[in-house]
Amino acid sequence: MKEFLILLAQAHENFRVAELESLADLHGIKVDLSGHDAKSPFLVVKLESCEEAVKLVEKSILCFAVYELYGYGEDLASLHADVKRRQPQEYWDQYKQNTFKFEINCFQGTRPWQDQVDIIESFKYMALEGKIRMKNPELLFSVQEDWDEKAPHPKRMWFGRLLSYTDRKFVDKYDLRRRKYIGTTSFDAELASVTCNIAQLSPGKFMYDPFAGTGSFLVAAGHCGALTVGSDIDVRMIKGKKDATIPANFKQYGFQNRFLDVMTMDFTHNAFRSSLKFDAIVCDPPYGVREGLRVLGSKDPEKFKGKEAVLIDGVPAHLRPGYIPPKKPYKLNALLDDLLAFGADHLTPRGRLCFWMPTANDEFVPNDIPQHPDLELVHNCVQEFNKWSRRLLVYRRRGAGEGKGIAYSVKDRGDEEFRHKYFRGFKATD
Repeated sequence: MKEFLILLAQAHENFRVAELESLADLHGIKVDLSGHDAKSPFLVVKLESCEEAVKLVEKSILCFAVYELYGYGEDLASLHADVKRRQPQEYWDQYKQNTFKFEINCFQGTRPWQDQVDIIESFKYMALEGKIRMKNPELLFSVQEDWDEKAPHPKRMWFGRLLSYTDRKFVDKYDLRRRKYIGTTSFDAELASVTCNIAQLSPGKFMYDPFAGTGSFLVAAGHCGALTVGSDIDVRMIKGKKDATIPANFKQYGFQNRFLDVMTMDFTHNAFRSSLKFDAIVCDPPYGVREGLRVLGSKDPEKFKGKEAVLIDGVPAHLRPGYIPPKKPYKLNALLDDLLAFGADHLTPRGRLCFWMPTANDEFVPNDIPQHPDLELVHNCVQEFNKWSRRLLVYRRRGAGEGKGIAYSVKDRGDEEFRHKYFRGFKATD
């Protein structure tokens, strides 16, 4: 086993382990992430090879890079001692003629230029004879420093060789401000990509978003190489505006061949055949904040009876172009239970259901999270706001021969709906 240093992004720290665990499981890599510290961008892991290290992080959004670790120390002297202890002098012969570059990265600290030069020159025992190349060198050696803001020197130092950068370089490319078609409910591009990584999407997999909106998760899944299909109860979202459509977003990024279709559909009355299976279902269900939740159906079925028989010019009214079907109120709790049941029916074995659920911080209890006997909850990642949070809940479809899990429905709870809590500011009720 060899040691590697992963440089993490200082963003969405509560999601970093879930993303790395999911990518490790996707590639069949065994890795211990117990050393993760949410306050630090540095994570040392042990893996079998450099190739395995690159594969682990190459698709990551919450990692910057991975380095082959040569040594660690609390100061420069102990760093050099550790490097020399781990690598004999002849180890550096393999890199003797390569072009190279050194860099010094300081987390929460800075070093004057002359200090950086002195540190670089202190590695002269490596006896590198190749040319120094500042752009596109064959080898990039890096000293990573972790500083205490109140101390005049770093508290930890690592030295290693860059193996690979990650997909984080694409975060700016998919920024919503540059996207052709967006709306008021378009999901943050960075977190959409993280969600699709946790869903273990990869080339050739089949993904579905039942609340597609403007297609944020579809685009993120397309970047992962997955084939995508979506639906939404709001036909306006599916149609877009003139040239601003979901297919236009796929064309913008050059992977329109991964877009299969989007349709106007209420997933609780879906048109899928029972044998249709998805590798992942990824979505952000509507919270009902901007308007109350609705599904197809009549609030008063008795009053609606007989309207299906209405003919206009000999054509049943509900089959005419422009027909708007009736909708009835629907609670978020009921929607989540139905979503789990849909996932249990339409996921492949070990397929993943990933969705976002809002919770009030002061009122959250574990039983607020729905459970299904055929789905195993594998991740519960929290993004906190002021008085409320949204949780990324990740379920794995149990395979054949696995025991049944627990079932906990929130459909019949009498709790106040999240929408009402949101507008009253999550204040305690009388």
